[in-house]
Amino acid sequence: NRLAQQKATNITWHDAIVTAEDREKLLNQKGCVIWFTGLSGSGKSTLATAVEQVLHQQQHHTYVLDGDNVRHGLNKNLGFSPEDREENIRRIGEVAKLFADAGTIVMTAFISPYRADRDQARELIAEGRFVEVFVDCPLEVCEERDTKGLYKNAPRWRD
Repeated sequence: NRLAQQKATNITWHDAIVTAEDREKLLNQKGCVIWFTGLSGSGKSTLATAVEQVLHQQQHHTYVLDGDNVRHGLNKNLGFSPEDREENIRRIGEVAKLFADAGTIVMTAFISPYRADRDQARELIAEGRFVEVFVDCPLEVCEERDTKGLYKNAPRWRD
Protein backbone atom coordinates (compact mmCIF):
# COMPACT_ATOMS: atom_id res chain seq x y z
CA ASN A 1 0.00 0.00 0.00
CA ARG A 2 1.87 3.04 -1.24
CA LEU A 3 -0.26 5.46 0.79
CA ALA A 4 0.38 3.67 4.09
CA GLN A 5 4.18 3.72 3.98
CA GLN A 6 5.79 4.94 7.19
CA LYS A 7 7.37 8.32 6.45
CA ALA A 8 8.43 9.39 9.95
CA THR A 9 11.45 7.51 11.22
CA ASN A 10 11.95 9.18 14.60
CA ILE A 11 8.89 7.70 16.33
CA THR A 12 8.57 5.16 19.12
CA TRP A 13 5.47 3.26 20.25
CA HIS A 14 4.42 4.36 23.74
CA ASP A 15 2.95 1.54 25.82
CA ALA A 16 0.03 2.53 28.03
CA ILE A 17 -0.23 1.65 31.71
CA VAL A 18 -3.99 1.15 31.46
CA THR A 19 -4.51 -1.88 29.23
CA ALA A 20 -7.31 -2.80 26.86
CA GLU A 21 -8.35 -5.42 29.41
CA ASP A 22 -8.56 -2.72 32.10
CA ARG A 23 -10.82 -0.60 29.89
CA GLU A 24 -13.00 -3.56 29.01
CA LYS A 25 -13.37 -4.49 32.67
CA LEU A 26 -14.45 -0.92 33.46
CA LEU A 27 -16.99 -0.96 30.61
CA ASN A 28 -18.06 -4.57 31.27
CA GLN A 29 -17.77 -5.41 27.57
CA LYS A 30 -15.25 -6.45 24.94
CA GLY A 31 -14.18 -3.95 22.33
CA CYS A 32 -14.88 -5.11 18.79
CA VAL A 33 -15.59 -3.98 15.24
CA ILE A 34 -18.78 -4.71 13.29
CA TRP A 35 -17.94 -3.78 9.70
CA PHE A 36 -21.01 -3.14 7.50
CA THR A 37 -20.24 -3.25 3.78
CA GLY A 38 -22.42 -3.15 0.68
CA LEU A 39 -23.62 -1.02 -2.19
CA SER A 40 -24.50 2.64 -1.85
CA GLY A 41 -28.08 2.81 -0.62
CA SER A 42 -28.08 -0.77 0.68
CA GLY A 43 -28.84 0.32 4.25
CA LYS A 44 -25.42 0.01 5.89
CA SER A 45 -25.74 3.19 7.95
CA THR A 46 -29.37 2.48 8.81
CA LEU A 47 -28.48 -0.99 10.10
CA ALA A 48 -25.38 0.23 11.96
CA THR A 49 -27.35 2.92 13.78
CA ALA A 50 -30.17 0.47 14.58
CA VAL A 51 -27.66 -2.00 16.05
CA GLU A 52 -26.05 0.84 17.98
CA GLN A 53 -29.42 1.89 19.41
CA VAL A 54 -30.18 -1.64 20.62
CA LEU A 55 -26.72 -2.05 22.16
CA HIS A 56 -26.97 1.37 23.81
CA GLN A 57 -30.33 0.43 25.32
CA GLN A 58 -28.57 -2.63 26.74
CA GLN A 59 -26.03 -0.32 28.42
CA HIS A 60 -23.15 -0.93 25.96
CA HIS A 61 -20.63 1.73 24.97
CA THR A 62 -20.83 2.09 21.17
CA TYR A 63 -19.91 4.31 18.27
CA VAL A 64 -20.76 4.35 14.54
CA LEU A 65 -18.15 5.40 12.00
CA ASP A 66 -20.21 6.33 8.95
CA GLY A 67 -18.55 6.67 5.55
CA ASP A 68 -19.97 10.08 4.70
CA ASN A 69 -19.43 11.45 8.20
CA VAL A 70 -15.77 10.44 8.17
CA ARG A 71 -15.30 12.06 4.76
CA HIS A 72 -16.45 15.38 6.28
CA GLY A 73 -13.38 15.42 8.54
CA LEU A 74 -10.64 12.80 8.81
CA ASN A 75 -10.87 11.77 5.16
CA LYS A 76 -12.03 15.01 3.55
CA ASN A 77 -8.87 15.07 1.43
CA LEU A 78 -9.78 11.77 -0.28
CA GLY A 79 -11.83 11.21 -3.41
CA PHE A 80 -13.16 7.98 -4.88
CA SER A 81 -10.29 6.73 -7.01
CA PRO A 82 -9.15 3.18 -6.23
CA GLU A 83 -6.12 4.62 -4.39
CA ASP A 84 -8.23 7.03 -2.34
CA ARG A 85 -10.76 4.31 -1.52
CA GLU A 86 -7.89 2.12 -0.31
CA GLU A 87 -6.54 4.91 1.90
CA ASN A 88 -10.04 5.72 3.18
CA ILE A 89 -10.52 2.15 4.38
CA ARG A 90 -6.96 1.92 5.73
CA ARG A 91 -7.57 4.98 7.91
CA ILE A 92 -10.95 3.70 9.10
CA GLY A 93 -9.39 0.36 9.97
CA GLU A 94 -6.83 2.15 12.12
CA VAL A 95 -9.49 4.31 13.80
CA ALA A 96 -11.70 1.27 14.41
CA LYS A 97 -8.70 -0.47 15.97
CA LEU A 98 -8.28 2.42 18.41
CA PHE A 99 -11.97 2.37 19.32
CA ALA A 100 -11.89 -1.39 19.92
CA ASP A 101 -8.74 -1.00 22.03
CA ALA A 102 -10.65 1.58 24.08
CA GLY A 103 -13.26 -1.10 24.77
CA THR A 104 -15.90 0.35 22.47
CA ILE A 105 -18.17 -1.67 20.21
CA VAL A 106 -17.60 0.22 16.98
CA MET A 107 -19.71 -0.18 13.87
CA THR A 108 -18.42 0.98 10.50
CA ALA A 109 -20.65 1.68 7.52
CA PHE A 110 -18.54 1.90 4.37
CA ILE A 111 -19.08 0.67 0.82
CA SER A 112 -15.53 -0.79 1.09
CA PRO A 113 -15.72 -2.59 -2.27
CA TYR A 114 -12.28 -4.22 -2.19
CA ARG A 115 -11.85 -7.49 -0.27
CA ALA A 116 -8.12 -6.78 0.22
CA ASP A 117 -8.90 -3.50 2.00
CA ARG A 118 -11.42 -5.16 4.33
CA ASP A 119 -8.95 -7.98 5.00
CA GLN A 120 -6.29 -5.41 5.88
CA ALA A 121 -8.69 -3.80 8.38
CA ARG A 122 -9.58 -7.24 9.79
CA GLU A 123 -5.88 -8.01 10.36
CA LEU A 124 -5.57 -4.96 12.62
CA ILE A 125 -8.20 -6.26 15.06
CA ALA A 126 -7.66 -9.05 17.58
CA GLU A 127 -8.89 -12.52 16.59
CA GLY A 128 -12.63 -12.94 17.05
CA ARG A 129 -13.29 -9.20 17.42
CA PHE A 130 -14.01 -8.29 13.80
CA VAL A 131 -17.37 -9.16 12.27
CA GLU A 132 -17.98 -8.33 8.62
CA VAL A 133 -21.61 -7.84 7.63
CA PHE A 134 -22.40 -7.70 3.93
CA VAL A 135 -25.68 -5.83 3.50
CA ASP A 136 -27.08 -7.82 0.61
CA CYS A 137 -29.56 -5.44 -0.96
CA PRO A 138 -30.60 -5.98 -4.59
CA LEU A 139 -29.11 -3.48 -7.02
CA GLU A 140 -32.62 -2.54 -8.19
CA VAL A 141 -33.58 -1.51 -4.63
CA CYS A 142 -30.38 0.51 -4.24
CA GLU A 143 -31.11 2.20 -7.57
CA GLU A 144 -34.66 3.03 -6.42
CA ARG A 145 -33.34 4.58 -3.21
CA ASP A 146 -30.42 6.34 -4.95
CA THR A 147 -30.10 8.71 -1.99
CA LYS A 148 -26.99 10.35 -3.47
CA GLY A 149 -27.91 10.30 -7.16
CA LEU A 150 -25.05 7.92 -7.93
CA TYR A 151 -27.00 5.35 -9.90
CA LYS A 152 -28.85 7.76 -12.17
CA ASN A 153 -25.48 9.16 -13.30
CA ALA A 154 -23.74 5.78 -13.66
CA PRO A 155 -23.29 4.18 -17.05
CA ARG A 156 -25.68 1.27 -17.61
CA TRP A 157 -23.81 -2.03 -17.60
CA ARG A 158 -26.78 -4.36 -17.92
CA ASP A 159 -29.93 -4.66 -20.04
